[in-house]
Amino acid sequence: MEQTLLLNATYEPLKVVHWQKAITLWCQGKVEVISSYDREVRSPSFSFKMPSVIRLLRYIKIKRNIDYVPFSRANIYARDDHACQYCGKVFPTLDLTFDHVVPVAQGGRKDWENIVTCCVGCNRRKGGRTPAEAGMHLIRAPKRPDRAPAIRITVGLRNAPESWRDYFYWNLELDAS
Repeated sequence: MEQTLLLNATYEPLKVVHWQKAITLWCQGKVEVISSYDREVRSPSFSFKMPSVIRLLRYIKIKRNIDYVPFSRANIYARDDHACQYCGKVFPTLDLTFDHVVPVAQGGRKDWENIVTCCVGCNRRKGGRTPAEAGMHLIRAPKRPDRAPAIRITVGLRNAPESWRDYFYWNLELDAS
């Protein structure tokens, strides 16, 4: 089914919601419909076009703690600039994995200070050993990032309706996949 782009009162994109949630917000008087799809939604008493973009009538302050970076595979890759921390080569996300510097079998933990971005070849070469045991050296020691380098909303070009594009800013990443 169709998705709806939810904008703050300032026209800042907040998130994507299901079209039914968009209609509920509209019926509650909380949003205005900015753009619609060609498809209609019908009830016994009326029909209207399915909302594509809606805007909140009241401004909602977004709390963003930019000092907190969630521990995730994507954020590990971003911290390490998508480069293998053993050979230094940059790879596309699909060709990366992560490596426990101190293997789990030797008491290594799954945290910012023990996980690095790694290519498949180096990960296989290192195996279940420490870098010293494998005769390998880390380019940069892993550490918790101080802050997120950028806040990104990623929208696949094939999935983003044309009606949404006017509300994407220059710092919004459009993913070609």
